[in-house]
Amino acid sequence: MSRKDHVSETPATQMLKAHKVAFTEHPYEYLEHGGAQHSAEVLGFDPFTVVKTLVMQDQDARPLLVLMHGNRKVSTKNLARQIGAKSVEPCKPEVANRHSGYLVGGTSPFGTRKAMPVYIEESILALPKIAINGGRRGYLVGLDPQVCVTLLDAKSVQCALVE
Repeated sequence: MSRKDHVSETPATQMLKAHKVAFTEHPYEYLEHGGAQHSAEVLGFDPFTVVKTLVMQDQDARPLLVLMHGNRKVSTKNLARQIGAKSVEPCKPEVANRHSGYLVGGTSPFGTRKAMPVYIEESILALPKIAINGGRRGYLVGLDPQVCVTLLDAKSVQCALVE
């Protein structure tokens, strides 16, 4: 394995290893504002199976995480209704970084600085395997989506919009 293929540990991979979760590592060339579509393209994955981690907040500025397909947007109206909030909006990047402990573009739902409620698009749970950020830009981990429920207590929601 060349040095480029080896990825040093992140809080996310430490958490996964501590819970004995089987995962595969997928480093790629990070592109600013490339998003899940870019990583899927570079790695040859279906963007529907690449899951993005979005840091959002409710009307009281309480942070929450939303796990969404790489080729879908979040309907914040539908999400707010389902979680009993008046409104939900994405956090500003600096606020998201502070809540998660990760840089935007490298946010993993695992090993976040702050414990936050996690909501996962229901159809993600039907996939046999997903690729999700491993805690740094240009680094995805492949794992069973049920891990998000068992490890993060993720609640399923239906708030996807086709991009």
